[in-house]
Amino acid sequence: MNLLLITILPSLVILVYFIYSDKFKEPKNLIIKVFLLGVLICFPAGYLNYFSDILIPQTELGERLSSSFLGPAIWEELLKFSILYLFIVKKKEFNEPMDGIVYGVAASLGFATYENYYYVYSYAVELGVSSEAVAYLRAFSAVPMHGLNGCIMGFYFGQFAFTGERKYLGFSLLMPFIFHGAYNYFIGGAPLIGYSIVIVMLIFSFLLHKNLKQAQRIKRKEYEKKII
Repeated sequence: MNLLLITILPSLVILVYFIYSDKFKEPKNLIIKVFLLGVLICFPAGYLNYFSDILIPQTELGERLSSSFLGPAIWEELLKFSILYLFIVKKKEFNEPMDGIVYGVAASLGFATYENYYYVYSYAVELGVSSEAVAYLRAFSAVPMHGLNGCIMGFYFGQFAFTGERKYLGFSLLMPFIFHGAYNYFIGGAPLIGYSIVIVMLIFSFLLHKNLKQAQRIKRKEYEKKII
């Protein structure tokens, strides 16, 4: 029971923080749907990551690239983005920029929760390492990385939706791709750099989130007109 709690609690804590820091709360049923969609995209992501592994030459550099920039960083962030672009943007509840962060975090942490469960209960056993150690390690690394990428993606997606400027659409994919790829590339061979990337993401996400929180404080109404 303690192992399961360590596995899922980090995602839930991060998600709850973003939900309750939103001045205009989003409907819980929609947040749950987005979270579950994040879980579901784990399955196509697994197949796409597998194809990256077999298509890229298995040199030391090839393996590091297939497990970072040329694998998970592309497919996982693209699949998370698809939830925002194909599902959330059409919803009437998505009516102000902060909503992009809330739903971006929900999608990313749905993914992170299932991925974490797999690493703790399956991958750790396959490698013969402690499941508890994997759970604790990922609680301060991979899980926050996914959640913070959801914040970054959601911020820029919200800017795109309410300004119509396509550069923000590009940033909503590019920035998570860079952070995710860099984290995966370094975490295995140079873990201090990997953890440093998460710290940089934390600071960057804090500034983006703070920007929207300040904007919310002066707003009387939740609704803003979507440009797209």
